[in-house]
Amino acid sequence: MSAIGIGQAVILGIVEGVTEFLPVSSTGHLKITEGLMGIPVDDKSVVAFTAVIQVGAIAAVLVYFFKDIVRIMAAWGRGLANREERHHHDYKFAWWVIYATIPIVVVGLAAKPLIESTLASLWIVAGSLIVGSGLMWAADQMGRHRRGEQDTTLKDAMLVGCSQILALLFPGFSRSGATMSTGLILDLERVAATRLSFFLGIPALTGAGLYELKDAIGAGVDPLPLIVGTLVSFVVAYASIAWLLKFVAKHSFNAFVVYRIAVGVLLLGLLGTGVLTA
Repeated sequence: MSAIGIGQAVILGIVEGVTEFLPVSSTGHLKITEGLMGIPVDDKSVVAFTAVIQVGAIAAVLVYFFKDIVRIMAAWGRGLANREERHHHDYKFAWWVIYATIPIVVVGLAAKPLIESTLASLWIVAGSLIVGSGLMWAADQMGRHRRGEQDTTLKDAMLVGCSQILALLFPGFSRSGATMSTGLILDLERVAATRLSFFLGIPALTGAGLYELKDAIGAGVDPLPLIVGTLVSFVVAYASIAWLLKFVAKHSFNAFVVYRIAVGVLLLGLLGTGVLTA
């Protein structure tokens, strides 16, 4: 039977929606929330549930960036049909997203048993939150923020795409944090780095959610909490995306760095005192 009820699904949907695209680690926050609610974080049905409700957040990205996605896919389609259209940046960008998704798919499938067991420990989440904060701070200091979205290259997409592996293997590191930090190191503007993070997250997170769907149902997850959690994550994530893009246009990532360190230290304290178990 499912370890998650309707009320818990609502709470987890809110946490997922708020944190999925903020550089604070949605996986880390979900695991902390599950632990505080007494939900077994390493239960297969719980792992599958959290992966599936990510689809709600991804749907929010699809809706929010619908015009951009249509423009990019149209350019890709024209390029496939007409060689003369292949010089267009949007056509190239569509291929770059595909190429940049391959590494995380390969690693995700190969390391799935480890990701769902040993690497799911809250000790790793706490450590990754703190270490990832150092990377974010360094990236924000190093980056010269001089390149826009139209200046991105295949190299940028591949490096940013591969950085998603850090969050896959070390929950708490944050996929958004890793990708945005890599973009800043490559001298992308904060908004450009953030938008690239969004686009690269679409195939990776959608694929993960759909892949886990059969396991979620097979592991005994009640469809109703799953639907509720996904819908809540969609609504909250849409608002979170709009807020983040406005925030990074005028602010550094320092506020997120401080917050992540505070959460990491708090989690270490909860684990050390036995309030939470790893």
